[in-house]
Amino acid sequence: MQAQRFAIINGDDFGFSQGVNQAIIKAHDQGVLTSTSLMVSADAAQEAVTLARAHPNLAVGLHLVLTCGRSVLPPEEIPHLVDQQGNFSNNPAIAGLRYQFVRQTRQELRQEIRAQLKKYRSTGLPLSHVDGHLHMHIHPVVLRILVDLAPEFKIKAIRLPSEELGLTLRINRSHLLTKLVWSGVFGRLRRYGERLLKSQGINFTQRVYGLLQTGGITEDYLLKLIPKIQANVVEIYSHPAMPTAGFSTRPCANANAIHGDPLNAAVGAGEAELVALLSSQVREVLLSNGFEITNHHFLCQRST
Repeated sequence: MQAQRFAIINGDDFGFSQGVNQAIIKAHDQGVLTSTSLMVSADAAQEAVTLARAHPNLAVGLHLVLTCGRSVLPPEEIPHLVDQQGNFSNNPAIAGLRYQFVRQTRQELRQEIRAQLKKYRSTGLPLSHVDGHLHMHIHPVVLRILVDLAPEFKIKAIRLPSEELGLTLRINRSHLLTKLVWSGVFGRLRRYGERLLKSQGINFTQRVYGLLQTGGITEDYLLKLIPKIQANVVEIYSHPAMPTAGFSTRPCANANAIHGDPLNAAVGAGEAELVALLSSQVREVLLSNGFEITNHHFLCQRST
């Protein structure tokens, strides 16, 4: 008997801008997108919440922002985390080192993470999952805090990036060195995260695709990737966007883009990823390979 197969199709950075919000809703209404992750401190977060309430079948989680973005707490409460305007560091590597080794920073991290979870809870939206901007949520210090807070905020699923380097390279070998480094770093973080989440009964998918092809989750890439996936429970995430008046790139676009385009998730890449999510061919290849297109709410209910 063939095992059941499930695919979560997630759009990150919900709330970042009107153009991102519009793209995510369009991909949900007309395409394969089933899930999204909300940046609660972003400029268009309230619009995103309103849109989510009008689309109850769209699963929404928290996109935790601890670098390249703005805090929920005022700067005077977390002076070791943000500048006087409430902005986190735009250097994820430096931020990660501070989170690991500066005691005051670790104390303030817990306060800010709690504040973002509380702000999400205040929306009244069910919490589908937690992930993070530039995957800062799987930093060991951050992940331990999330696990500690999981019972209070009913965190049932957390993204743990995990994709096969060889599979990605067979499809696209561009930016080889970056892919090798990221695969090694995030592979170790994944193994740590698996042990921690399993010990606390928090769900995660077998594979998560998107990290090694950031800014390039195109229709062509998905049509080549999906038939090669061996896992039965997977997440594919991307950053769809539509151009709007006053459009700006996402924070730290360069840190998140490995395809040479500083507009990762800006107009060019965001539009291409939206096209992929709207593709009838992508839907057909998911279904023909036995995947039910679903979300974390369903998977968590199924596992209980």
